[in-house]
Amino acid sequence: MSQEPYDHTAVESRWQEAWADASVYRTPDDVDDPTYVLGMYPYPSGKLHMGHVRNYTITDAYARYRRMRGDDVLHPMGWDAFGLPAENAAKERDTNPRDWTFDCIDTMRSQMKSMGFGYDWDREVTTCTPEYYEWNQWLFSRFSDAGLVERREAEVNWCPSCETVLADEQVEGDAELCWRCDTPVETRDLDQWFLKITEYADELLAAIDDLEGWPNSVRQMQRNWIGRQHGTELDFRIGEARSASNGRSEGTEPREYGAVTAFTTRVDTVHGATFFALAPDHPISEALAEEDEAVHEFVHHEADPDGDEPNGVDTGLVATNPVTGEEIPVFVADFVLSDVGTGALMAVPAHDERDHAFATKKGLEIRPVIAPEPAGDDAEPTVPDVSETAFTDDGVLVNSGEYSGLDSETARERLTEDIESAEASTQYQLRDWGISRQRYWGTPIPVVHCNDCGPVMVPDEELPVELPEFINTTGNPLDAAEEWKATTCPECGSPATRETDTMDTFVDSSWYFLRYVSPDLADAPFDLQRANDWMPVDQYVGGIEHAVMHLLYSRFFTKVLADEEGLEHREPFTNLLAQGMVQLEGEKMSKSKGNVVSPQRIVDEYGADTARLFMMQAAQPERDFDWSEEGVRSTHRFLARLADLVEGYAAGDVATVDADADRDTVDEYVADEVDAAVVIAGEEYDDLTFNVALRETQDLVRTLRGYREYAEPNPAVYEHGLDVAVRLLAPVAPHLAEELWETLGRDGFVVEADWPSATADRETVERRRRLVENTREDVRDIVEVAGIEDPERIDVVVAPDWKYDALEIAIDSDADNLIGELMAEDHIRERGDVAASYGQDLQAEREALSETLSGDEEYAALRAAAWLVEREFDAPVVVERAVDADPETARHAEPGRPAIDIAE
Repeated sequence: MSQEPYDHTAVESRWQEAWADASVYRTPDDVDDPTYVLGMYPYPSGKLHMGHVRNYTITDAYARYRRMRGDDVLHPMGWDAFGLPAENAAKERDTNPRDWTFDCIDTMRSQMKSMGFGYDWDREVTTCTPEYYEWNQWLFSRFSDAGLVERREAEVNWCPSCETVLADEQVEGDAELCWRCDTPVETRDLDQWFLKITEYADELLAAIDDLEGWPNSVRQMQRNWIGRQHGTELDFRIGEARSASNGRSEGTEPREYGAVTAFTTRVDTVHGATFFALAPDHPISEALAEEDEAVHEFVHHEADPDGDEPNGVDTGLVATNPVTGEEIPVFVADFVLSDVGTGALMAVPAHDERDHAFATKKGLEIRPVIAPEPAGDDAEPTVPDVSETAFTDDGVLVNSGEYSGLDSETARERLTEDIESAEASTQYQLRDWGISRQRYWGTPIPVVHCNDCGPVMVPDEELPVELPEFINTTGNPLDAAEEWKATTCPECGSPATRETDTMDTFVDSSWYFLRYVSPDLADAPFDLQRANDWMPVDQYVGGIEHAVMHLLYSRFFTKVLADEEGLEHREPFTNLLAQGMVQLEGEKMSKSKGNVVSPQRIVDEYGADTARLFMMQAAQPERDFDWSEEGVRSTHRFLARLADLVEGYAAGDVATVDADADRDTVDEYVADEVDAAVVIAGEEYDDLTFNVALRETQDLVRTLRGYREYAEPNPAVYEHGLDVAVRLLAPVAPHLAEELWETLGRDGFVVEADWPSATADRETVERRRRLVENTREDVRDIVEVAGIEDPERIDVVVAPDWKYDALEIAIDSDADNLIGELMAEDHIRERGDVAASYGQDLQAEREALSETLSGDEEYAALRAAAWLVEREFDAPVVVERAVDADPETARHAEPGRPAIDIAE
């Protein structure tokens, strides 16, 4: 039979056209059993890359599988179409961002269709259209009504190349580079618009525990980003040391800066504070930098918050400990951050690793005040040696005056009550979301600035505020759009100016999944009832790089919409899969490295099904994997072999036995393997472990090939096996599956076919397979070790029934004397020394014992699989029970390990 590669181009174009004509992927608005499957929508950069292909093959395969399971599946696609790259590209090409973006979208949409992705294209959304971004503006107004919008001056990250503000998350690496252009980022003070995500910090944090369908790593990243800490705020007075007055010129007032509030989670260590530290941009640090050369040099040139070790400069000031009255030196230190805590901290080197490193470097005192809990009630705590490393655990206070002897938790409560300036405090690393961007290609913020009224929200009836024509200029093109900027105040009618900042594009992606349920709705961002029916997204797939920004903002928006607009769900995504990268020779593919493999080349040369199948079988979706051209070729050959099997059978080229032939071994084995593949592949598709499901499918195809080559197959068994193999493969290789489904004479599309059914028990299947494979391996070992070139006969003997009983007793028993327990059974004891010897073996391997098939099941499984051994060694195989076999051979048989005798 021919095994020439099938014409993938013809097959794929044919079925893509057929699917489109039949609208097989269109999802009705009103459904009974909705399943929402979504991949993170892409930025339209112009061409798909392998990361896109992997992401969208995952969601497509799962969506197809759920359809075959009978679900009504929503599987949409759209475009994250605003953003600075389009603006920069337009400037470089002297065009406008809109034309460039839509050209890219057209290209990528065409590529997606060539991959056979089953999207409901009627629901396509594009965020740069007024029909979409009108609702960004409407939502901004609703957030404002809810008190969640604020405009204030703030220090921001500024990219001088992109000439725009960047969120903290968009500043990358130790060198603090812009995530888009790798330019070093600066700081500036600008008036900015903020969404007050901190109002939801507690709920965002608490609800993480309920996101059981999310990877633990992503959940922890979100916890860390929110960064809630419970602690104490207390005041240290900052000024010159009392001893410094002796050296001061007459009439010169001492420098005093008053009370400075520090935040600490370990107020129980306050007696061990040996220095005080200020952030480089703390107001006192900035004031000192103007008059102290050393401080100026450190603040402006040396401070490196991301450095390998903490660094700082002595200010010559002291801080007075509010508990002890002790004066400790004040440093400006780069490990103190102004946006964490209060930008000032008491440093306790004995009980904080970072403080310890700094104190060691500067030669400062390291004073232990916490000791481990003593072992006995009357034992004294042993002061830890902190000369080399800090003791950071809770414990018992020592060297702490009246508080000595208290446990850390009690001491924290007492000290917070006793210190006059102290109060309990909760701090967050999370900051309000600055959404202002000084660029053109984004959603205009719907505000006008009036000299009399101040900032005024644009009324809903005047939305959308559409972008003007693009002006190719440096800086923000909206600043140059004088005619567009000039407007009137909605409140007083006076001349006013439009806000020229546009929104961070993460606003677009924070609710786009809601727009898909009603993409053409003209009077609201989404149909509320429909959203309540479809949401939350059942399965969301995207890159780990979005673990903080996009996912956190989406959760924030969903909670606000639940509170303000009646959305019934407070979390947007039930299950999340963060797919791994596609690499080449261990490195991430990138244009700069010149190691990019073009998806279009693979589709042209091997077909979309080959690309999809290789991607999905190479590794679990969460894992990175290496692209392999040989792996692609091998995948293509597998598809050709499957096509050959189906086409050969359909053409009548396969001789078959009479369907009623009395042959219950080979046929039984193949039928069992078909059922096993159905059950296992289905479970693995459920868990999105596609590589395991596909390995099961490929093993089934190999079994069917072997079946065809070994004997004339039973047509009912063989055709059912081919039918099942096609359906199991359909979610990942849909084009060829459709072609072969038709070749088998089936009605309708395979995409609309039912998932095959079977009742096999997976645990029993795996035991049976393990038995068969171990037996085949034992035969190989014997043949190799004995140097048998041409076996005449192979006898396989199943263990006697009493050994199965003994094994079961051993597995269930917790008796110290297992042999005694075994010998209490008459039918075992009467076996004499043989039973005692087997009992000793069971005793020795007790921890490693595992369940096996019963004796009858082993006998049936080995008889059914005997043809595999016969085919491999070209010798007849006889499977016998111990009672019918040669006693010398039978005595070596054990459950799960039959005895084997090979005659030459």
